[in-house]
Amino acid sequence: MTTKTAIVTGASSGIGAAVARRLNDVGYTVYAVARRIELMTPLAQDGIRPVRVDITDDAALTALVSRVMTETGRVDVLVNNAGYGALGAIEDVSLAEARRQVDVNLFGLARLTQLVLPHMRAQRNGRIINVSSIGGKIHTPLAGWYHATKFAVEGFSDALRLELAPFGIRVVVIEPGAIDTEWHRVAAENLLATSGGGVYAGQAATVATLMSASGIGSRPAVIASAVARAVTARRPRTRYAVGLGAKPILLTRRVLPDKAFDAVMRFGVRVVGRVAALPPVVKISAGRAS
Repeated sequence: MTTKTAIVTGASSGIGAAVARRLNDVGYTVYAVARRIELMTPLAQDGIRPVRVDITDDAALTALVSRVMTETGRVDVLVNNAGYGALGAIEDVSLAEARRQVDVNLFGLARLTQLVLPHMRAQRNGRIINVSSIGGKIHTPLAGWYHATKFAVEGFSDALRLELAPFGIRVVVIEPGAIDTEWHRVAAENLLATSGGGVYAGQAATVATLMSASGIGSRPAVIASAVARAVTARRPRTRYAVGLGAKPILLTRRVLPDKAFDAVMRFGVRVVGRVAALPPVVKISAGRAS
């Protein structure tokens, strides 16, 4: 029996690494893709195949798919997980940085999808799993460009799902809530570098404090489990909202008018930012108060 093959991008750490391990565990030949190949040595030790690829490099993406087809003869699953958040006030983020974020979060995903689709159509089977975010459905301050890319991934995925249905290819969106990875620390550092010293400094300090707080969020394994369900289910859902806060936040967005949701977000960021800034013992005491 031929082993099925999966490509997972952004696999050097966090969600991507957890997804690669999970698909490997359920029997897939997994190609783990990232720029920092040196961080994927533990994955290689488990039989996963690490590949150094910049998701914005068209030639590297083409070579990746060619290698996968040469070595395995098929591509069954593509998990588009690579992405980052260049946070900061829309006024402060340079258009060059904004374009870079769109290139990584949207166009890299789209190009790799284009490259695997002829092979999936030939097989009359395949799964495209796009890791979006609850940030593709809601809005928060100082993340406008990031939200723009994730809103785009949501719409892209919906159109793609309709186009590929006649060929037996399923398209699934994963919408993580708060996940405890290095993403938040890096994004907080970028936020302060971009907007920490100007007219948005107060907002930036609050949001950065919230984002850099350790231990806030679900483990990446919860996303890996959702991806595994999307890959193995006979009829997967079109969307899986998973991780801390994902479902209640999306429900709140659906039921509240825009201005009411704006007020909730402003209040929530202030409160959670203050709690995140407290010493650990104070947080524990606050959590036990009744």
